[in-house]
Amino acid sequence: MRLLHTAATGMEAMQQNIDVISNNLANLNTTAFKKSRANFHDLLYQTLRAPGQNATTGTVVPGGIQIGSGAKLSSVDKMFTTGSFRMTGNDSDMMIVGDGFFRVQLDDGSIAYSRDGNFKWDNTGRLVNQDGFPLVDEIVRPAGATELVVGLDGVVTVKVGNEKLELGQIQLANFINPVGLQAKGRNLYAATVASGEPVVGVANQNGMGAIYHQQLESSNVNIVEEMVNMIAGQRAYEMNSKVIQTGDQMLQATVAIR
Repeated sequence: MRLLHTAATGMEAMQQNIDVISNNLANLNTTAFKKSRANFHDLLYQTLRAPGQNATTGTVVPGGIQIGSGAKLSSVDKMFTTGSFRMTGNDSDMMIVGDGFFRVQLDDGSIAYSRDGNFKWDNTGRLVNQDGFPLVDEIVRPAGATELVVGLDGVVTVKVGNEKLELGQIQLANFINPVGLQAKGRNLYAATVASGEPVVGVANQNGMGAIYHQQLESSNVNIVEEMVNMIAGQRAYEMNSKVIQTGDQMLQATVAIR
């Protein structure tokens, strides 16, 4: 029976939806985490009568007869809305308000992109992320430096003795289609053909977001919204399972006919 296979696709789709929601909830407290959204589309239809088909000479039926075959996961999109602010007072912390990504250099020399501004100072004074990957715009803090300040445009200055020094400028990267970025884990993303090539520019200019110092961006997961989505997904899963039970009962009734 068609309904068994159709309901099975619905159960599988809802299971994948719950998987996405569970990952969102698991990363509720992950710095700068961007929630995901599962998107679905309907599957092929069996057309018993095409819309607009001639019924008799000179007449056209206003509607057709098409029976669908279920649903399928079409994509899982990252939602790059800005999360809430969290003051830390740490001079190596920063966040992006608006569009843009920090650029970090991986061990193999490739560049990854991140919204996570929870940086640290390594043993050489370089500004690195939590995995030790340095910023592409290398910032090295000299010994004895105090009063480190990061401007909205990414310019980093410190005070050494009575002298004010500029350590460099942190530039941001943006993409035509950020949804096309490949999530690599560890709060890192990689550019793909779908995302387009990165556009590098000065923060707080030409559409780039501003860099706020001594603050971190929280996850943009809304726990109430995710719980509602989880309940809706759970109920949809249960309803599809009921459809399968109903189909089984109909088959039992058919077999019992003598």
